[in-house]
Amino acid sequence: MQSWAAAAVPLVAGSADAEPLRLHDSASDALVEVRPDSSTARLYVCGITPYDATHLGHAATYLAFDTLVRVWRDRGHQVDYVQNVTDIDDPLLERAVRDGEDWTAVAERETALFREDMAALRVLPPTSFVGAVEAMQEIAQFVERLVSAGAAYRLPTPDGSGEDVYLSVEAAPHFGQVAHLGLDEMLVLSAERGGDPDRPGKKHPLDALLWLSARAGEPSWPSAFGPGRPGWHVECAAIAVRRLGAAFDVQGGGSDLLFPHHEMSAAHAEVATGDWPFAKAYVHAGMVGLDGEKMSKSRGNLVFVSRLRSAGVHPGALRLALLGEHYRADREWTDAALELGRRRLEAWREACSRERGPSGPDLLAGLRRALAEDLDTPSALRLVDAWCSAEGDDVHAPAAVRDAVDALLGVLLD
Repeated sequence: MQSWAAAAVPLVAGSADAEPLRLHDSASDALVEVRPDSSTARLYVCGITPYDATHLGHAATYLAFDTLVRVWRDRGHQVDYVQNVTDIDDPLLERAVRDGEDWTAVAERETALFREDMAALRVLPPTSFVGAVEAMQEIAQFVERLVSAGAAYRLPTPDGSGEDVYLSVEAAPHFGQVAHLGLDEMLVLSAERGGDPDRPGKKHPLDALLWLSARAGEPSWPSAFGPGRPGWHVECAAIAVRRLGAAFDVQGGGSDLLFPHHEMSAAHAEVATGDWPFAKAYVHAGMVGLDGEKMSKSRGNLVFVSRLRSAGVHPGALRLALLGEHYRADREWTDAALELGRRRLEAWREACSRERGPSGPDLLAGLRRALAEDLDTPSALRLVDAWCSAEGDDVHAPAAVRDAVDALLGVLLD
């Protein structure tokens, strides 16, 4: 699957790795140093299910990991960044039926809009942008590995027409060591987030669907288990293992993916490969809410990036509005946040059009320190604010600051 065009990223002077890069790892609930083993950093971020347009929760998440990519690149790393697109799933099929459209048309249209939104926000594209449909054969083969390992079992479909395939979570030695939740909480979250803990016949209520036998009127693909389609968790495990291998640097996504999705994906990968950990660090972005509730399709309170753009909101202002809160923080979307983003963009552009300003290298060093400490974009933005409001005689500073803000924060000030 094609991603989107990458914005040019200027090179900025000086050494970027004076401070260790530390990120909050959800698995240990602590700040950990993230140091790639080689010159290439490896990142997997869970992508969209394209049944609707990009909302601000999506945007905040992908901006967080775009910041990480930019920090790594500033430190001289290549970045092998994989992002999936779940372009076959129940919500997508339900949307297609509701609107009387072919499900492939819905997926293609909404994925195209997502690309446009990401390009407008100057999010750097992943190295591999992989749809579940195009990866169907490799996912089916990954399920075969789990069956061959004796970690999966078949369960008759409710109408007896076929058999679904499930992973036994008890086959994964480290199951539970990503989210560290008790059984009761896992059962509740599984039911809320796409699982089926109450399905009769399962060996354990948390066992995860690997392969859904073909249902009447739904698309299906061939496999060793008969026609069907994959479960959600195995999709990401298969795509990540094939492209990034074991113990890649960061698994990223929204905080609502910690359980069950990231817990289950790690379990799938461990059983298939025998390797642990799946990822060295699990990094999660907070939720964006509106009127006191998380943005979600079911609540009907989504604020879409494309609609804001159509209303004339500058993508740079939107980017600054979202970077103004720490990526891990749950936050409310407000008009005041967007207005602050607008004012910042205007003030930064005006300051960088001056003939001289305060020290550019000092600001760059401050930005690098802030971002090295768990991608602290609010502190980074305040440093630029302070530079803009001060006077100085460095004639090279305005151009240097423009490049630094572009390279590290993704905001174009030309």
